[in-house]
Amino acid sequence: MNTESIRNIDVKDITDCIVRLCIEANESLPEDIRAALDRYRDLEKEDLPRGILEKIMENYHIADEEHVPICQDTGMAVIFMEIGQDVHFTGGDLREAVDEGVRRGYTEGYLRKSVVTDPVRRGNTGDNTPAMLTTEIVPGDRVRITVAPKGFGSENMSAVKMLKPSQGLDGVKAFIIDTVRTAGPNPCPPMVVGVGIGGTFDKAALIAKKALLRPVDSSNPDPYYADLERELLDRVNELDIGPQGLGGVTTALGLNIETLPTHIAGLPVAVNISCHVTRHKTEVI
Repeated sequence: MNTESIRNIDVKDITDCIVRLCIEANESLPEDIRAALDRYRDLEKEDLPRGILEKIMENYHIADEEHVPICQDTGMAVIFMEIGQDVHFTGGDLREAVDEGVRRGYTEGYLRKSVVTDPVRRGNTGDNTPAMLTTEIVPGDRVRITVAPKGFGSENMSAVKMLKPSQGLDGVKAFIIDTVRTAGPNPCPPMVVGVGIGGTFDKAALIAKKALLRPVDSSNPDPYYADLERELLDRVNELDIGPQGLGGVTTALGLNIETLPTHIAGLPVAVNISCHVTRHKTEVI
């Protein structure tokens, strides 16, 4: 092995980065979501849904100016790390460094601690750890860190279904639309809908969550799925759930689809629903 190509990164730098991202992600809405809210506000013809969108926009402006969370549910710290294969971590354990970043970020940022120690017996961990960490090895000597705080009003309305291949595209469409219809007002619409198709049970859910990181004004690079995204977004917005579930044309700001190859006997589909506060911040070190 050529050690000259290895880049050492102290895990303290990972911790410091995650502290910043936890706070910034909770206080500042991504530009694509802001633009979508503004665009849909102009599409609403009725005073009630238009007024709700204006209040949502006022809320995120206040959060920006006063450096306070956009939403009281500051979520679980979902973290994606793309780690260059030429990186060597020094100074401690990476997992512990990530959790320390969340611990400090949620404490220093005065963010609500929402994580319980055990899913059945409960008991708050007191510092919003552990992070929900996903790592991926990629070429290079950099680390790309994305923090995406995920509230559970929307997370609770997500779903995975193992369709039969014979159910085909019609089955995929029906499941996605039915999931959003069932969610109704619960995810604090307007929503962002992440869809994962293919892979296995777990991978479909993972790529559905990663789909939420894509800008809502982007399209799948495959024209087939880009057309499907547009069709499904139109159908979702025809459900008349509307802002905060009170009716209108803005049920979702975006619908992003990601896909993976799958088994000849399967057609896994996952729908990960997010609210209008679809937060994420990324830094490369």
